Amino acid sequence: MRVAVAGATGNIGSLTCAALRRQGHEVVGISRSLGVDLATGEGLDQALRGVEAVVDATNIAAADREGSVERFAHLTRALLAAEERAGVGHHVLLSIVGIHRVEGNPHYAGKREQERLVESGPVPWTIVPATQFHDFAAMVAGWTEQDGAAAIAPLLVQPIAPADVAEILAEVAVGGPVGRHPDIAGPQTQDLVDMARRTLDARGRRVRLVPTWSGVFGTSMAGEVLLPGEGARIAPTTFEEWLDSQTAPSAP
Repeated sequence: MRVAVAGATGNIGSLTCAALRRQGHEVVGISRSLGVDLATGEGLDQALRGVEAVVDATNIAAADREGSVERFAHLTRALLAAEERAGVGHHVLLSIVGIHRVEGNPHYAGKREQERLVESGPVPWTIVPATQFHDFAAMVAGWTEQDGAAAIAPLLVQPIAPADVAEILAEVAVGGPVGRHPDIAGPQTQDLVDMARRTLDARGRRVRLVPTWSGVFGTSMAGEVLLPGEGARIAPTTFEEWLDSQTAPSAP
């Protein structure tokens, strides 16, 4: 089966490409560095020739709600229109658990618009909402780290391994469209501050973590709003198992 992956050089996109290839499928990577630019449409129609399914694992960074919604909408419209021209039969969107329960987060606003466009679009679809990834806590700490300290919200999450996300996306892509897929999550709930501490320790980094709701995330994300819903699909890899792969760099 010929499957295209948008965001093919990103964290989840590259793992999804690898998972599809292991299953024996032909993979077309959609990424600016691969000569296919979603923003301008350059190379997109050619890339989608003969493609039966597309996995959208693209991601953007935007500091404000308007910018996030605008950029997600632009890329999604361009991809869906090209898929319609090419006769693609299945659009798979990677989304995020909890985005419909949280206001005030620019990224989540963009993802909600992306979901809306897919649901109302011309291509049969599956939306796969995932919880935060195992590497999310350390990434958040990296956003705010300054002078050896980092502010991080004490979010309650049920993180999932990026490799497990990729395996599920590959599986969904080669199946038929199902609409909204059950939430996907890892097997255990975790505190984001503790996750960050343990990940940084495993990587040999010493950063003073400051738990606070006044940083990147507000109290609208407190409690269980980011946890998977009833009937969620639970992936096998625990946070502890993933941590085993996060080894500190060797001393020079």
